[in-house]
Amino acid sequence: MIGIQDIQTAMGRIREAIRVSPCTYSEAFSALNKNEIFLKLDNQQRTGAFKERGALNKLLTLTPEERAQGVIAASAGNHAQGVAYHAGRHGIRALIYMPLPTPLIKVSATRAYGAEVILHGTNYDEAYEEAVEQSQKHHLTLIHAFDDDAVIAGQGTLGLEILEQQPDIEAIVAPIGGGGLIGGIACAVKETNPKVRVFGVQPARLPSMKEALAQGRPVTLKHASTIAEGIAVRRAGERTFALVQKYVDEIVTVEEEEIANAILLLLEREKTLAEGAGAASMAALLNHKLPLEGKRSQSWCAAAISTSHSWRGSSNAAW
Repeated sequence: MIGIQDIQTAMGRIREAIRVSPCTYSEAFSALNKNEIFLKLDNQQRTGAFKERGALNKLLTLTPEERAQGVIAASAGNHAQGVAYHAGRHGIRALIYMPLPTPLIKVSATRAYGAEVILHGTNYDEAYEEAVEQSQKHHLTLIHAFDDDAVIAGQGTLGLEILEQQPDIEAIVAPIGGGGLIGGIACAVKETNPKVRVFGVQPARLPSMKEALAQGRPVTLKHASTIAEGIAVRRAGERTFALVQKYVDEIVTVEEEEIANAILLLLEREKTLAEGAGAASMAALLNHKLPLEGKRSQSWCAAAISTSHSWRGSSNAAW
């Protein structure tokens, strides 16, 4: 299991290439939620998502021999682009397996960053299985989308940034797919300030991490579609499960309509176009799924994390 030192080391590795994204105050969402809400806008990374952090940290830990052989990954979008972009920057060959239904814009973007893309399988699981087989066959280093210590530590640098930007934060709300983001953030935050509460949000159709906690181990759920495709993970990671079990206070779920409404409100009120995965945390806040009124909390919105601080006004404004 990673620790705070691993995340601090990752920060030192990636700092020059990763932007310190803004953590901006949202007056509109603060009024609605009775908290001061801040958005951590990691959609301002080069590829538009936090996934660059973990991908780059992993790439920078490779041996010269591993770099020469190349890397391989499976992804339907943001992880693929993060691996492709930073592998290209460092002259490392990248082979990415993407499911056949992957939107063309994501396939094109991944190829534009210099990776070789192979479309395989009807879903992420099938693409991942093929990537594992090919990594062994051709001696390529597999860069897992979430269940890898270096990847988790890279994502955890977001937690360190949040603490620097909002040192009085009382809670963080983040989406959960495989658990790499929340696992890294929770470790960074709890090891620095144990008083900060960390909450996770999953789509009600695929609550893989919530179910893993209930059963005491990762379990594989049946396939289900959700508007939050970026966190549509059927099985929580082994490494991430241990971190979530240790550091995350509670996991809640949100319905499809709630996620869709959060996407719309983010666009209307913040002019932020959020993916369903990113809007899930805001959906939890908007629908009062968490005990956060009067607290300082944070939620991840699209490629953004929002941080809410205790409400100081008296307005009862609603949308």
